[in-house]
Amino acid sequence: MAEPPEYDRYRRDVEVLGKIGAHLVSVVPYVECTIPKSLASAAVAAWERDEEGPRAEETCEQVRSRLRAGDLALLGLEVSKSGRSSGDVVIVRLAAAQFAAAVDAWAESQ
Repeated sequence: MAEPPEYDRYRRDVEVLGKIGAHLVSVVPYVECTIPKSLASAAVAAWERDEEGPRAEETCEQVRSRLRAGDLALLGLEVSKSGRSSGDVVIVRLAAAQFAAAVDAWAESQ
């Protein structure tokens, strides 16, 4: 089955979006954030978790969930390395890509 022609355009659009992202990350490479302690702790727990065993064949949704969980784990790594507590929040400096991944996950849930 042939792929509809608009998918070539979509791939080119993704390339343009990536180039815009490269520019933006050079302008704002890090974002200092405050994260509620309970969420910061959950992110650290995701980082500390060991995922063992072979992966089964995955659906697109399962791949997306696994990749988002990886985003959370990497955010947890940053919290564990450089996060500092202040009252009920943790202050952490996130790479723009990590910040964007969290915002994207929220946007997908809306």
